[in-house]
Amino acid sequence: MSRKPVVVRRVDQCESLHDIFTHCLPAFGGAALRRIYTILDRAIGMGCPLTISIAGPVTVSGQHQTWLIPLLETGWVFYLSTTDAVCYHDGHRSLDAYKHGPISEVPIFGDDAALRDEKIIRVTDMAFDEDVLLDEDRFLSAILRRPEFQKKMTGTELRNLLGNYYAGQEQRTGVAPGLLATCHRLAIPVLVGAPADGSVFLNSMKLWAMRQAGLIPEYDFDLDLHAEVFEACAYHRWGLFDNEVHALATVILGGGVPKNYNLQPEPALGQVLGLPNVRGYDFDVQIVTAPVTDGSLSSCPPAEAVTWGKVDKDGYKQNTESAQADYSMLMPFLVKALLDNRSRYERMAAEIGEDALIQQEPHASGYLRKREGYRLFEHREALVERLLQDVRENRPWLLESLKYG
Repeated sequence: MSRKPVVVRRVDQCESLHDIFTHCLPAFGGAALRRIYTILDRAIGMGCPLTISIAGPVTVSGQHQTWLIPLLETGWVFYLSTTDAVCYHDGHRSLDAYKHGPISEVPIFGDDAALRDEKIIRVTDMAFDEDVLLDEDRFLSAILRRPEFQKKMTGTELRNLLGNYYAGQEQRTGVAPGLLATCHRLAIPVLVGAPADGSVFLNSMKLWAMRQAGLIPEYDFDLDLHAEVFEACAYHRWGLFDNEVHALATVILGGGVPKNYNLQPEPALGQVLGLPNVRGYDFDVQIVTAPVTDGSLSSCPPAEAVTWGKVDKDGYKQNTESAQADYSMLMPFLVKALLDNRSRYERMAAEIGEDALIQQEPHASGYLRKREGYRLFEHREALVERLLQDVRENRPWLLESLKYG
């Protein structure tokens, strides 16, 4: 068995976060972080399209504005899997009455009964007035009744429309762009595997109930879950067969439904639709807090996903890593290091030309992908039709799959 010697560098000899990640994290949890960084660096350098799965109150806490939006603006990410709650809370900062900041810090172990008496809602160490939610509900109720929402649509269409309205509200109140507004601008599809588990849908339920009770004349919005799952599969198919790299990478932050929804296109395409030559992700990095012994999907490492086909079996030992940690502690540094790498390549390209740079450092070409990104939401209809053609061509297998016993 070959042995790899432990070689480290003093932190005061490091000139960049790249140096810290590659030379100053030799062991234990630090080594897992080093492997996550080096895997991401490799995947980005080869031009691999990324998906991001993120659970937790990322918009309440402002993390979307510190590191998630800068990551989306690189052009490396082709879709986002998250929760309805993340989309709902994304709108708070743009509300007319709260444009100066609706969110404040509170102790995690404070007096929650006193907060309740003051009508203050707490999310870990973030807090906001209950009126923020009531204003957000009124805003969403007004938007969901507009003509363009009165039809059956996928959740990606819903969130793209919401992003447009959020952007308009943010511009009107003069606040920084939020998550959905950014995804709308970049045409990044936003997938939500459990749409009924959040307050965007709860406000739709209110309008549905009012129509049922005869309080409003009509409300025809409806979610097409079949079409949204199929759309996610179409994006996965694009990455494997149409994109020039023919490989996909995923960044999984937290677990739960966003993680599973992000991983399910491979079994949906290969196992359920029976299409040939379908692979899972070639690169899979995860930062989750759940211990692997709890038996949940949230905690399972990429190696377990290999057995389902969700992660490619041929390179997973080199191209996957799962760290048991709170992603809020690590992602600002990981993203900053990756963005610094891009900036370094941009400076070098300006000095010697991009062609000469890529010949000298092929890794640079993936980093220097166009910032406008893949804009897959704009191509969803063509991608869905391409996958439907695969389904038509697989007619004998699919018809046989309907038989049992």
